[in-house]
Amino acid sequence: MGTKSKRDYNDPLSIWNEMAALDRKDYDYYNRLTDEQKKQFSPYLLLRWGSMIEGNSDLQKYYLLAANSFTNQNFWSIQKHKKLQWLVCCTMSPECGKQRHGWIAGKKEKKSSDDLRKILLSLYPVLKSDEIDLLLKIHSSEEIKKWLKEVGLLEKESKNLQKS
Repeated sequence: MGTKSKRDYNDPLSIWNEMAALDRKDYDYYNRLTDEQKKQFSPYLLLRWGSMIEGNSDLQKYYLLAANSFTNQNFWSIQKHKKLQWLVCCTMSPECGKQRHGWIAGKKEKKSSDDLRKILLSLYPVLKSDEIDLLLKIHSSEEIKKWLKEVGLLEKESKNLQKS
């Protein structure tokens, strides 16, 4: 049986301590980390956790809009500068005290979409993930299945698609 992990309030990299530092706009938080901790610091997790809070709906909207307006803009173009990413993340907080943050889970795709995605990726290895997403968004699953059959998709793969 797995054990439930306890919150380590002494670990500066625990998500709880990071969120508390974000909420109080602690601009020196990153500077206080050791070199080893700076290597482990994850701006991605900070962004995912920081943009969602529980409670007051107006405050929820503020965090989300602030994340989209201030943080998401060019966030990954400064990915080699974690301190700068931390400072940008601090702009999300309206400095209204400690908030209860939550994780925003990624969107789960349907099984059929996963199968179609794999087949399209194998047929078009030069396409990027977002281009495959666009194909799946523009065309219905039925249209793609019909087209794959017309171009001679293997029978085995065709049967797998019909099950989904």
